[in-house]
Amino acid sequence: MRKINVVTFLAIVGLGTTMLQAQASRTWVSGVGDDANPCSRTAPCKTFAGAISKTAPGGEIDALDPGGFGALTITKAITIDGGGGQVASVLVTGTNGILVAAQPGDVVILRNLRINGIRNGANGGLNGIRFTSGGDLNVENCYIFDFTNNGIDIALTTSGQAHIINTVLKNNAGDGIHITTTSGFVNVGIDHVSALIDTNGIEAGDKSRVAISNSFIEGATTNGVLATGDAQATIDNSDLSFNGTGIQAATGSSFTWVANSKLAFDNAAFGSTGGTNFSYLTNRIHSNGSVGPFSTASPGQQ
Repeated sequence: MRKINVVTFLAIVGLGTTMLQAQASRTWVSGVGDDANPCSRTAPCKTFAGAISKTAPGGEIDALDPGGFGALTITKAITIDGGGGQVASVLVTGTNGILVAAQPGDVVILRNLRINGIRNGANGGLNGIRFTSGGDLNVENCYIFDFTNNGIDIALTTSGQAHIINTVLKNNAGDGIHITTTSGFVNVGIDHVSALIDTNGIEAGDKSRVAISNSFIEGATTNGVLATGDAQATIDNSDLSFNGTGIQAATGSSFTWVANSKLAFDNAAFGSTGGTNFSYLTNRIHSNGSVGPFSTASPGQQ
């Protein structure tokens, strides 16, 4: 009887240890790690997918050293940090780089990552980051490029919010950033972002409220900033150059406001197929193929 009790006790202790390891508040990945490890600093995992199952909700996965850490689906509050000054890469073909399908109220932070869709390959990646549910998506200091759809695809079915800071979206076949929801409103803050050589730099889709500041939106083959559906977009202290159209309000219920910004070397600075563009006198608009339709805005414009 004593022997059975000891065995049972050891089994319970072992199970508890496994559960504690699975619920660590901080886990680690390494280019030379192994997903069979507990993802501790001294025994890191190989991939983000291997580490996330061992990380408690609200916890953090950190990269110890350079590596390719694989595609990831996120269903809970989490921080993924690739670390500064090294290559923490997600390289994908035929799928999304990171899919965020979290719970209402969950905060997801993606920081210091390089996400590569290798679009010129035989089977390019779909979207760099796709956000379909959750409370708040934060993308900080990331480089997202070469996807067949969008660099960042925000496609919600309820209200939500996102913040994209110090990030580069480049050479994506769709939009650098695409934003929409089917219900409620999605509020997105974009600051110090470069959207370069995409079809549309930033698309504010239906039911979106988008604030863009201190950003470069250049080389878009169609539109630098596109507002469609019931969208409102403000652009401040930004550069929109070398685009097909700098700013396009495509539908009757879409509005854009631009201030303290430069629109230069676009085929047309402004475009509209029903929506309204407001331009403050603080803008520099020059050297475009045409200026296009806009209304002069005044301080306090509603």
